[in-house]
Parts: sequence; structure tokens; C-alpha cells
Amino acid sequence: MSKKIVIIGGGIIGLCSAYYLQKEGHEVTVIDKSDFTSGASFVNAGYLTPSHIISLAAPGIITKGIKWMFNSESPFYVKPRLDAEFLKWSLAFKKSANAKKVESSISVIRDINLLSRDLYDDLKASKEFDFHYERKGLLMAYKTDKAGEAEWKVGQRLIEAGLNAEMLTKEEIKKREPNANLDVKGGVFYDCDAHTTPSDFMPKMLAQLKKLGVKILAKEEVEDLEISNKIISKLITNKREIVVDQVVLAAGSWSPLLSKKLGLKLLIQAGKGYRINLKKETGITIPTILLEAKVAVTPMNGFTRFAGTMEIGGINHDINPVRVNAIAKAGESFYKGLKVSEAEKNDAQCGLRPCSPDGLPFIGKSLKCNNLTIATGHAMMGWSLGPATGKLVSEIISEKKTSLDLNPFHPDRKF
Repeated sequence: MSKKIVIIGGGIIGLCSAYYLQKEGHEVTVIDKSDFTSGASFVNAGYLTPSHIISLAAPGIITKGIKWMFNSESPFYVKPRLDAEFLKWSLAFKKSANAKKVESSISVIRDINLLSRDLYDDLKASKEFDFHYERKGLLMAYKTDKAGEAEWKVGQRLIEAGLNAEMLTKEEIKKREPNANLDVKGGVFYDCDAHTTPSDFMPKMLAQLKKLGVKILAKEEVEDLEISNKIISKLITNKREIVVDQVVLAAGSWSPLLSKKLGLKLLIQAGKGYRINLKKETGITIPTILLEAKVAVTPMNGFTRFAGTMEIGGINHDINPVRVNAIAKAGESFYKGLKVSEAEKNDAQCGLRPCSPDGLPFIGKSLKCNNLTIATGHAMMGWSLGPATGKLVSEIISEKKTSLDLNPFHPDRKF
């Protein structure tokens, strides 16, 4: 039966949810307080990452985080603050950062990433709209033996999980990437990954949704909602009131602000990431993570993107030039002859990634509300998991058997 569905949030998760819900015959509206041209869905590295089987809340990250707090150029930074929600999240993150939790989530992260990559394949093959998509794998490039050995442990675990990993020497990397001038000791290569250009995909997906009849409400903000007996009946925005059958909350880092109105306290903190675009020729053809610097490099459609940092410091879009410069320095250090200009650094942008405490997204219905489906908390995997999350949301609302077990993603799970 067709339902009136409003999706709050116009990022990759919201748009993919709209796509699959529309395919099920529902009447879909997407609402976003931006104009659908900015945010984390536009400034990310564009990776589809089945190889990223280790969650953000990994053993040792707390110790590293404390050390990195005193380094303004560090790849992971947590700004200490006396905020109740931040303190609750920090405690839950600490509880989750253990070997048992990480091990139990490996197959979960692998399976949802593989589902999503297959759905990207299907989207590309459908030819409903064309977008840049390449399956060139992911190279984890390192300068030190210590970093290489640590990454190879991940690679071996990946092999145990049924995916491929390959240790490459400096010479083997040179053969695969002859014109990039990588100054490294070696690398670990994962052939299961793919990449896209977010600024190419997002407007084309939006145009397709409009063509299919999805209603798009830009620069509109949900300010309140009417709820009784665990049912949302109406959304109140700064411009209108909207009667709903079902609501999807896909507002990224802003999701907890609305969930509080339902008595649901989603533990999410905004993790800021930055990107620098280089439109000149770089010779880079393979997506590469510069391991010691934690910087992602992506050959996109018409430019090369350098992206990095995870800065947990609340909701703000302040550009920290020190962190931008750290990304540029990493690129220049790993690629001989590469120069990032001041203009390119000044053009840097940032986006806020919604981070859950255990590295798994929130996907599903909370017991607090019967007609709300939550889809947020994807951290650095939002782009990778967009189609899979959208598909799962459509299956939940259409009351179909879900493609994956949703228990690990339950919004009410305990930490």
C-alpha cells in the first residue's frame, strides 16, 4: 500500500532512501535545510569500502586520541568539553573500543558494504542516470615498516573474512601507478573497493528523483512534530505543515536534535572532515590512503581529491587551516613533485559525519515511535553505505524481509 513518506535529510542516505521508496510505489518527499549542494555527501573521498572492516571504535584508539589531542595536525582529534551528550558518547565509545566488539562487527560491516557496492553496480547498469564509478580497488600506502605491518594484519583478517588483500613492494606499486611518483616503502592492496565522484553523483541522483516524481523541499527546516500514541501525524517546518504516514530521519549529525523530541537520545557526535581538490594533472589513477597521515586520495572525474581528519568538536563548519595544511603536507610528502597551492588550500571545504559510539550506523525503528525509521550514524562510511541503507529503509517501511539482519544496527541498542 502506498504511503506518504517524508525523509528528513537530503544527503546520500536521504536521497538513496527516496530512490528505493519511490521504486516501491510510495509518495515521497525529501526535506533539507540546505539547498542540496553541500555537506559531508559532497566533500567525502567517494570510496565504496568493503575493505574497511575495522570499526572506528577500535582497540588503542583512545590512547592514540589522547596523544593526538596535543598535536594540532593530528588525523583524529577530540575536543574535550563539558557537554552531557558528548560525555555520554565518549563513555559509550570507550566501552565499544575493545577487541571483542570489533571482531563481532567485522562480518556486519563487510556484508552491508558488499550489499551497497552491488547496489551501486546495479544503479550504474540500470542507466537511469549516468555517473562516474570505477572499480580500481584501494591502495594503503606506507612509509614505515611499522605502519605496513599493522595494515597487513588488517589485510590478513580481510582474507579470513573472504575478501582479497595483497602486499605490494615499492617496485610493484610503481608498475601499477607509474606516473604518480609515490615515495613509499610499500603498500597493501584491496581489490574489493570502488570509487565515485560525489559532486557528480548527487545532482544526477537528485535530478532523477525529481523526474520520478519525488518532491524536493530545499532550504526548509523541520522545527517540530505532532506525535501521539507513538505515532507522528504531522511535521511542522518553517514554511508549512506536512501530514505524514511514515517519517525517515536521515539528518546526519543533526539527527539527535529531532530525535530528542521523541524521547529518543541518539548517541551521535559530528566528526568533521576536510577536502582539497587539485584540478591539475597528478598522475594518480588508483584510490590511495596515505597510512601514516590517514589521508585519502581519490582520482575523481576531472580532479584529484585529498581528504582527511576526524575532528570531534561539535556542530560547526569552521575551517581549521592547520588541518587543511596537514592534508596538503601529507600529499606533498607521499607524492614526489606534488605541490598544493595556497589557492587550492584556501578552497578547502569541510563536512560533518555523524559518528555512533560503536562504528555501526543506526538503521531501523525505535520502540519510541512506530512510524519513524532512523537512518544515520554512518561516520566515515556514509557514502559507501548510501544505497544499502536506502534499500533497507525501503524494505522496513514496505514491510518486506530485509536484505540484512538489522539487529546490529538497532537504534535502541545498548552501549
